[in-house]
Amino acid sequence: MRKIYTNGNIYTVTNGNAEAFVEEEGKFIYVGNSEGALSYKQEDSEIIDLQNKFVTAGFNDSHMHVVEFGDYLEIMHMGDFTGSLKELKDGIRKFINEKDFKENEWARGRGWNNDYFTDENRFPNRYDLDEVSTTCPICIIRACGHICVVNSKGLELLGITKDSPQVEGGVFDVDENGEPLGIFRENALELVYSKALTPDKESFKKMIHEACRALNSYGVTSAQTDDFVAFPQVDYEVLIAAYQELEKKGKLTVKINQQAQLVNIEDLKGFIGKGYKTGVGNDYFKIGPLKLIGDGSLGARTAYMTQPYNDDDSTCGIPIYTQEQLDEMVEYAHKNGMHVVIHCIGDKIMYMVVEAMEKALKKYPKEDHRHGIVHCQITTKELLDKFKELKLHAYIQSIFLDYDINIVEDRIGKERAKYTYNFKTLMDSGVITSNGSDCPVELPNVMNGVQCAVTRKTLDGKGPFLSEQALSVEEAIKSYTIMGAYGSFEEKTKGSIEVGKVCDFVVLGQNPFEVEKDKLKDIEILATYLDGKCVFDIFNIEIN
Repeated sequence: MRKIYTNGNIYTVTNGNAEAFVEEEGKFIYVGNSEGALSYKQEDSEIIDLQNKFVTAGFNDSHMHVVEFGDYLEIMHMGDFTGSLKELKDGIRKFINEKDFKENEWARGRGWNNDYFTDENRFPNRYDLDEVSTTCPICIIRACGHICVVNSKGLELLGITKDSPQVEGGVFDVDENGEPLGIFRENALELVYSKALTPDKESFKKMIHEACRALNSYGVTSAQTDDFVAFPQVDYEVLIAAYQELEKKGKLTVKINQQAQLVNIEDLKGFIGKGYKTGVGNDYFKIGPLKLIGDGSLGARTAYMTQPYNDDDSTCGIPIYTQEQLDEMVEYAHKNGMHVVIHCIGDKIMYMVVEAMEKALKKYPKEDHRHGIVHCQITTKELLDKFKELKLHAYIQSIFLDYDINIVEDRIGKERAKYTYNFKTLMDSGVITSNGSDCPVELPNVMNGVQCAVTRKTLDGKGPFLSEQALSVEEAIKSYTIMGAYGSFEEKTKGSIEVGKVCDFVVLGQNPFEVEKDKLKDIEILATYLDGKCVFDIFNIEIN
């Protein structure tokens, strides 16, 4: 049955504006004016008046963590009580007192940020958490996701003592006597996650379902997600099966492109040996690129830099891989049908990743490889030029400006900061630049991300930071639509409102081209459609 949508203010993304479109069998079969759309009317057609609302293509979050988001929805939201270390401890205590925890059941939370503490700017440790409870194991994850802290009961259950070995690509902090402080960084997080929770397939399905419903409320219809190591002790086949079962039952309301994180060459070879590679799957769930984590975060000072941190000259951060490991994994994926995207925040790790990609492309030339770098934060002019030269895809998170504006110059100094978050430079040089949230590091609120991209300010107005790097509203919307689709080789099937493409679209409460720039975040998502089916609606469109 055809649905005819008329009287809209439609931004098609690729072909300017229209006022109407027609959907049939989940695809756009006409885009243009209302008169033309009504010529497609059949006896049983539905005619929907868009009431002059703004409509554009469904949003594509080009880098996030769907499973972790689903898990986050069920645990402590620590961003609600991260104003001080005391407030943090009080918030955890309140959460534990309100819950009926079983013996040895973990109290978990995410979202604290020591840079917002007004009493002491430091990481909490086991002794802070012991003030909350010595009987209930506690695990709290920093907002960036690269640090977690557990209490003494947690350390006991994990079996971590002063005699426990450190792990490659990570570290757990110890005091002057070698006793663990309960602080785990980078790869050391696996020591905690492997024992704190082991979800089964049904648990994964619940996480995914709840996360997708929440994503729909932000206008998101497609997500490129890194899920394989959310719970590294669980085989990725369980996760794949969870997605596939949801899709078969029609309960997957976001189209998933899995950024498959495989942490070593043996896992990668085993994955490809099973027949998996980029593009395997269907429109609702498919395998995307190999995803690697190159370094840590700026907030945690674990991003790997060419020079020591300006506010802590004892460290340059933590690299997760050696150059040889990166070279081997990038080359193997490249020659075996997987494009590669790698988390890089520091400039040193970005140089290493660019070198690995350049070597693979020289040895096995491929024009349309679409390898990319996730975050692209601390760059240099040379690195920016390499994006263009190697035709790398830039996966940015403009929402990071909301926090990082507060710390970037302190962390790396004012001069180096001039080459951070250079989104406009990347776009103007022809680099395909897609946007995302890295959720649950940040909420997947697209309009928040659009505002930060356009204003270069925090959401509460601090800034601007490098105002010359601001995107236009049009560029920002494209970064969340067609450019995201390009990153997953899907620009011919979605990412814009065009005849022949899937009918994924979002209805907004206001026109982002007309509102004040610092009010973009206030634009409400009224409705979200996936293949022509409504998956979120507070609009209550009248059907005539």
